[in-house]
Amino acid sequence: MCRTRRVVPAVVSLLLYAHSPCVHFAGAQTTDPRAQIAVSTAWLAQHLHDPDLVLLHVGDPKEYPATHIAGARFVSLQDVSVPEHGHDMEKGLMLELPSPDSLRQQLQALGISDRSRIVVYHANEWVSPSTRVVFALDAAGLGARTVWLDGGLTAWVAEGRPTTSEVPARTVGTLAPLKIKPLVVDAAWVKAHLAAPGVRVVDGRAAVFYDGVEAGGPRKGHIAGAASVPFTEVTDDKGRLKSAAELEALFTKAGVGPKDTVVAYCHIGQQGTAVLFAARTLGHPVRLYDGSFQEWSRRTDLPVENPAEGKR
Repeated sequence: MCRTRRVVPAVVSLLLYAHSPCVHFAGAQTTDPRAQIAVSTAWLAQHLHDPDLVLLHVGDPKEYPATHIAGARFVSLQDVSVPEHGHDMEKGLMLELPSPDSLRQQLQALGISDRSRIVVYHANEWVSPSTRVVFALDAAGLGARTVWLDGGLTAWVAEGRPTTSEVPARTVGTLAPLKIKPLVVDAAWVKAHLAAPGVRVVDGRAAVFYDGVEAGGPRKGHIAGAASVPFTEVTDDKGRLKSAAELEALFTKAGVGPKDTVVAYCHIGQQGTAVLFAARTLGHPVRLYDGSFQEWSRRTDLPVENPAEGKR
């Protein structure tokens, strides 16, 4: 079903934001970190036509033209990484964050401006790509203006809410120079903090890679001392975040203390962002080892544990 976007008068928009039950980017006062970065389909339906809203769709590029939420712009991981889907020829790594100037240009190309309120949602099972987009926006200093739609397009459609095949016109935003947050760490930082108090390094890959049953790089296993928090465990089978109690139990099992900084990695820095997003909903400071196991497993000077073979 196709819907035409309408402009809500600014006064009405401000009133809607003021009465929102969550979402700190909209001006609501809340101490619940989950409510600050995740919104419901009901919330989005209420704010869908707010004039500063930028809605980003993450999913299969072949499916987007036929079905998406009205006004949503398609975004790929290439839109928030170095060119060619993040393949840096010098380092040979995938999905690296671009330079601040490049990231600023890429975000402006998505229609994002200094006044934008950004909602990211996933189609089908594209949860971790969507959280990677959220992470990039947070790293760009736009985290206070960015939220994730819990349940994504699947939840939206399941509730009978309308979709469209009308692709919005591309617009270019205007952003001031980015104030990059220090959310990305390198291999040296990870190695130096593996046993540091208040820091917990977690592996966001599937258990078969963490345990060394399947190869996740030149060496099997995981970063020595890292705990396992598979990215698939932070959401349910419908793509919704698990409850705070369930997430807390998951992180506690991994040895994460109540105030610990969670440092995640995975294969290339995508799946780990789902783990970091879940950690943020519990109030944890987070960091991403962007080089992830792709980089770590190549370097023989960095310690790896392989439970399947019982060796390092």
